[in-house]
Amino acid sequence: MTKVKMSWHSMYKSSKFRHVYGKAGSREQCYEGIPITHSVHDNHFCAVNPKFLAVVTESAGGGAFLVIPLHKPGRIDPHHPKVCGHQGSVMDIKWSPFMDNIIASSSEDCTVRIWQIPDGGLRRNMTEALMILIGHSRRVGLIEWHPTCSGILLSAGHDCKILIWNLEEGVAVKMIDSHPDVILCMSFNTDGSLLATSCKDKKLRIIDPRSGKVLREADCKSSRVNRVVFLGNLKRVLTTGVSRWNTRQIALWDQEDLCAPITEEEIDGLSGVLFPFYDADTHMLYLAGKGDGNIRYYEVSAEKPFLQFLMEFRSPAPQKGLGVMAKRGVDVSECEIFRFYKLVTLKGLVEPISMIVPRRSETYQEDIFPMTAGTESALSAAEWLSGIDRGPLLISLKEAYKRPNPAGLRASKWDRRTVKGIDLLENLTPNTDKELLKMVFKQQDEIRKLKDELGEKDERIRQLELELKNLRNT
Repeated sequence: MTKVKMSWHSMYKSSKFRHVYGKAGSREQCYEGIPITHSVHDNHFCAVNPKFLAVVTESAGGGAFLVIPLHKPGRIDPHHPKVCGHQGSVMDIKWSPFMDNIIASSSEDCTVRIWQIPDGGLRRNMTEALMILIGHSRRVGLIEWHPTCSGILLSAGHDCKILIWNLEEGVAVKMIDSHPDVILCMSFNTDGSLLATSCKDKKLRIIDPRSGKVLREADCKSSRVNRVVFLGNLKRVLTTGVSRWNTRQIALWDQEDLCAPITEEEIDGLSGVLFPFYDADTHMLYLAGKGDGNIRYYEVSAEKPFLQFLMEFRSPAPQKGLGVMAKRGVDVSECEIFRFYKLVTLKGLVEPISMIVPRRSETYQEDIFPMTAGTESALSAAEWLSGIDRGPLLISLKEAYKRPNPAGLRASKWDRRTVKGIDLLENLTPNTDKELLKMVFKQQDEIRKLKDELGEKDERIRQLELELKNLRNT
């Protein structure tokens, strides 16, 4: 009889992220005295990038949000200037992934507005937007920037419609009218060629955003789907929702086949919405419930077990919402792979939470910081609308390693150049702001094309040098 030797290693899945831990910011790193909105809408009410932190606040006579320079933590002045041009409560805010001074906001006044924030932050209340996008008949609950094209923005209203805005022209170019009820969440895939949505009718949809056609649809009768997120290039979609037994659950779907989920997992019996956050660079999924004090995190893979639970960050303070820092803004020298900004309403506090890989090394950790999306758009609005798809243009974070910067700001040369161009808008009259914003988008596209031409010429030079070397050898 042959004996089979069993090893304890057989059930252990090796992972470089197995011991990732969460670290809350110290008192000196928090932002205090912020009158965080009391709205019950299921949004984050917070947006952050390597330069600014934006938080939706309570205000009388319309909607407003604060914009605070990221390197100025501490107690915020009660009279700190606000962005307060909306006539109704602000429902969602999102920074442009390509221009750190540009932020979009949506409101109960049925409009979407684009704002340009001066480099040093606001010195007075801002009421004049660069663009006012009017097209929805009811309040606008969600906005989403295209991941690879700087001139495309999506908005979803309570009129059950999604509008696609061409910001280079300042007009809506497409209306997606495929939802019979309010849209709860929308998520782009990596190159922006597909859009996933969840709706109050309990259906998950995969949509071609340019044509508005519903490509695939899942009828989740046994559960209520609240949030959806594409999982990078894995061709998977993850949803969070509530099961028939009123427990919170997550489900993993094949984006090509929505007949049934690949796997489902019940989380707990709490009632707050579960917000999913996915980091495509590390293939890590973070789950944070509204009203919870904890953040669970998993590693996602293409094979079984698909979702590997790693650990849980715990905190006694419940979170109203969470802002997420772009990867180019994390502290590379501290092996920080993800950073949240947590809204604690009861304390009027915004607390940074860093997710850290525990390593001691004097060199750049390339295996946990692969090439990541930069601030340069991959294509223009016209190119995307014509049917062209391109993935994000990637940058290395190696240059940011151990750079002296106490605020954790990591601005690349491209960031500084783009921001410098936007600063020209600061002293212009409101009548010309809209035209100049269009110019900024178009100039960004021209710079991209020139860089492409330069790359082609460099390649041609290399080929000619190789041919010349071969001729000399013969």
